[in-house]
Amino acid sequence: MTESAPLGDGTRAVRAGLPEPVKHEPTLPGPVFAAHFHLPGDPTGGYAYARDENPTWTHLERAIGELEAPGADDAETLTFASGMAAISAVLFSQLRAGDVVVLPDDGYQVLPLVKEQLIAYGIEVRTAPTGGDAQLDVLDGAKLLWIETPSNPGLDVCDVRGLADAAHARGALVAVDNTLATPLGQRPLELGADFSVASGTKMLTGHGDLLLGYVTCKDAELTAAVRRWRKIVGAIPGPMEAWLAHRSLATLQLRADRQNANALAVAEALRARADVADLRYPGLPDDPSHKIASQQMRRFGCVVSFTLPTRARGERFLDALRLVDDATSFGGVRSTAERRRRWGGDAVPEGFIRFSAGAEDPDDLVADVLRALDESAVAVD
Repeated sequence: MTESAPLGDGTRAVRAGLPEPVKHEPTLPGPVFAAHFHLPGDPTGGYAYARDENPTWTHLERAIGELEAPGADDAETLTFASGMAAISAVLFSQLRAGDVVVLPDDGYQVLPLVKEQLIAYGIEVRTAPTGGDAQLDVLDGAKLLWIETPSNPGLDVCDVRGLADAAHARGALVAVDNTLATPLGQRPLELGADFSVASGTKMLTGHGDLLLGYVTCKDAELTAAVRRWRKIVGAIPGPMEAWLAHRSLATLQLRADRQNANALAVAEALRARADVADLRYPGLPDDPSHKIASQQMRRFGCVVSFTLPTRARGERFLDALRLVDDATSFGGVRSTAERRRRWGGDAVPEGFIRFSAGAEDPDDLVADVLRALDESAVAVD
């Protein structure tokens, strides 16, 4: 018998997590709004109480698992109320007082707050940059290595497989924040990670209308610990959010391809600008991260970063944009940009811009960016 070819990304995204068809029933069942379920007699499985399980989560979790680890029957996904809930669940379910964890020092800006809490619990926290696999230098004795690649907002990339092999050889677990890449851009579990963690708020769902996080893992014992943490703290998604997320997955490949292409078009246009410094996009052939990114990523993401000469110039540029919203998130179908330094926390220049390409027509988007750069350069700082 001839084996069928693996499904493509678009087909997988459209079909992921759907239940077996039932006559006269919807293809994707609607959200189940329930705090409790009928449960006569002894509890022997199935749904009992909504802090533990919900049918709407189940469909979504299966769908994400099929994207993060296609063909892996042992992979299990758990969804959470936000990306930070998912991150916290892995860290605090796996680490104890006296353990050592290695975090990136150039990752998501909430990680410093997480670091403070870990230290308060008696956990030693070591940090190193993402670029150059620098975390390898502080890995000895660690219980857990936390990788964020590409890093946010600097877009450095590290060798996931190399770091995972080194960590496992030292007895450490490995978690990868896959938010920026999405499972269509990178599959951390296939690269050797123990956990793939992400905020589903961003490109995974893509419409800027819900908060969501998830953890995918192949080890049943590790998954059980994360599940127990979710139950204890109650960091669960609402059924409506879960249903909206599953609905949005169907267009993930379409959105990702358009947004990635737009990001590359913007990055290529910015290369010609003398007033743009420190341009980063892993999809550019001359980007410092391109070589390793091209080995482990299938798509390079929708985020471009660059620096304008001053804070004032950066603010004028953002004000001059007409098709791009000044907003702090990324990954949506509407392009966004922001001056990251306004929040503090990120070690970036005052004029550093994080740009998230949406799904607009590429010519329109590039023209808007170049026009805004020209207009913002007229005034003298």
